[in-house]
Amino acid sequence: MAWLHTWAGLLPGWVLFLIFMFGTTAFFHLEINRWMRPEARVAPVSARALDAAGALLATRAAGADGWTLSFEGAERGDGFYVSWLPKGVTPSQREQATLDPITGEPVTIRETQGGTFLYLFHYNLYYMPALWARYIVIAASLAMLVAILSGVVTHKKMFADFFTLRFGKGQRSWLDAHNVAGVLALPFHLMITYTGLVTLMFVAMPWAISAAYPVRDAFFDAVAPHPHVEASGRSAPLLPLSDLVARATRVGVDFVPGYIVVEHPGDANAVVEILPQRDRLPSPHGAVHLNGVTGEVLQAPQAQGPAIATNGVMIDLHAARFADPVLRWLYFLAGAGGTAMIASGLVLWTVKRRAKLSDPDRPHIGFKLVGRLNIGVVAGATAAIAVYFLANRLLPIGMAHRADWEINSLFIAWGALFVWSIGRPAKRAWIETLAAGALLYALVPVVNACTTERGLIPSLIARDWIFVGFDLTVLVMAAALAFAAGKVAARKPNAAAERRTCASVEAIL
Repeated sequence: MAWLHTWAGLLPGWVLFLIFMFGTTAFFHLEINRWMRPEARVAPVSARALDAAGALLATRAAGADGWTLSFEGAERGDGFYVSWLPKGVTPSQREQATLDPITGEPVTIRETQGGTFLYLFHYNLYYMPALWARYIVIAASLAMLVAILSGVVTHKKMFADFFTLRFGKGQRSWLDAHNVAGVLALPFHLMITYTGLVTLMFVAMPWAISAAYPVRDAFFDAVAPHPHVEASGRSAPLLPLSDLVARATRVGVDFVPGYIVVEHPGDANAVVEILPQRDRLPSPHGAVHLNGVTGEVLQAPQAQGPAIATNGVMIDLHAARFADPVLRWLYFLAGAGGTAMIASGLVLWTVKRRAKLSDPDRPHIGFKLVGRLNIGVVAGATAAIAVYFLANRLLPIGMAHRADWEINSLFIAWGALFVWSIGRPAKRAWIETLAAGALLYALVPVVNACTTERGLIPSLIARDWIFVGFDLTVLVMAAALAFAAGKVAARKPNAAAERRTCASVEAIL
């Protein structure tokens, strides 16, 4: 079990670190969206704005096969968006407009993927086909589950480890940190890993669908029935969207609309699908479908079966959309503990083996590879997220493909730090990469104050707690990285002590 725990944790460890770090950050993706769109007005979408959106789409999206309206996050500052796919273009050329949630007038908001990118990256990765990325994430998550369970068996003194954290003891300190981070939120780590696999279960285990349905779409039609209505070819005006939303709210109990899809707009057979917000546990299932011209209800939300309800609850537990701010902070802190557990486990592997090297000045290639990957992924990726936030404030508002370049900035900075760390002695690479991360995070609130009117002091005066909380959180992150860099710089290696500690740690295990 010790062997299984070591290698199941090490081999996918760097991918697991990224999954946990980006996923933990994404628990606040709506708040990050708000910070990264400082121009957005925060308000629920009004009936006036819905009708104005319908009028805009009827003009600018005439002839499109469908429209979409997203307003679930408008009251959190995430924006009110409408989009459509003009005829004869590819899905990547889909057009979009951002509207004021009160008036429905078009507004200019900086182009950004905000916290949504951080959320998507933790299971889709980037720069590769999404399906490949999900297979990688599934394999890493299965290994994480194995590592957690084998770790429970391996650590015989689990409850004692909960209260043991010794500093300045070299390898023993890393083991204590790893144990405490793992034990402190062990139920959360099991839950978040298993439910994460559940969210991807149709990718991991597609065979039941293949055996029972001729095509995958037939399965999803059975799970979420959808009226299939062909366009009639006869023109007819769409009812005001506010009227259609009002009709939908009268159909379902506690049905709170969050998303609208219009099929065949301008046709007598137009179908309007209104989906609920997923902000409760269990989250509402199913949409209301109406005839867009007459307002007739074509299909009300269907009752959930026990399998679908169980699946939905697991996905909701993983995503935590239902959570209030206090519970989201608990999710965040538990996720940060999981991230620290993975990082300390990766470092512990090198610390433990360094004491056994016959020639520490000429380590074998495997040791050097793990050591450099630790620096580049653990310290480099952490610092690169700060660059993503800085790019949001520093890139020109009207820049073409601006959202893509925010993301590219993250990876460019990460790559640069990785290359820099390879060319430096290991200890200096840790110190310099951690210090660079501390500086970058400390710059975020400074650059924010210089480029917007939403700095820390004005936000405190205005009691805008999202902006205050964001700035304080990145300052805490800067302090933590600076502290880590200082501890690494102050540490003096002692080979004999390392060997003695190594022997005692092996006895503990």
